[in-house]
Amino acid sequence: MFYLIATIIVSIVSVIMIIVVCLQEGKSAGLSSSISGGSDTYWSRNKGRSKEGRLEKITIIMTVIFFVVAILLNVGLFTKL
Repeated sequence: MFYLIATIIVSIVSVIMIIVVCLQEGKSAGLSSSISGGSDTYWSRNKGRSKEGRLEKITIIMTVIFFVVAILLNVGLFTKL
């Protein structure tokens, strides 16, 4: 029973992670902005409160849930004895 529930959780979290990662914008200004001295804008300072910041937090939370449940499934804590 627990094995089935954990498998369903992993499946749902996987789909959510795919959707959230697809919704995020690319990080194309990485190295080029550091070389050219990218300025500290209002957007970059308040990124945690924006849609992009929330998507990053959701991605991190879903990744942690995915790995914890996947490790538990792999270790066999949910299998029948």
